[in-house]
Amino acid sequence: MDTLADMLTSIRNAQAVNKEMVKVPFSNKKFYLAKVMEQEGFIKSVEKKGTQQKPALVIALKYTETEKPAIGKLKRISTPGQRIYVRYQDIKPVRGGHGKAIISTPKGIMTGESAKKQKVGGEYIAQIW
Repeated sequence: MDTLADMLTSIRNAQAVNKEMVKVPFSNKKFYLAKVMEQEGFIKSVEKKGTQQKPALVIALKYTETEKPAIGKLKRISTPGQRIYVRYQDIKPVRGGHGKAIISTPKGIMTGESAKKQKVGGEYIAQIW
């Protein structure tokens, strides 16, 4: 079961019906992925809520003034059935620089540009534009 893909699909579906927030089960990997999306301006905020036994991730979605979602498209690249890894030299701009690549590196989850600057490669998680 691909929990990251489930989270991305929940965000996609919530934005399709103009919801303000989406709630997904908590995991550290999802939390840090959402934090990167928040830092890059694709979502408003992310926070951990719930009880110790059943924590949840609450993601506040971001829209433009014309009610369009800030995220045009979310695409999962590496899956549990086919892991995709990239060296820092092979990280290419997404959509001619208009999108972001999200990569899980030994130094944490970060954008493709950050990984290239720090000269670390890793698992290519997703593309966002």
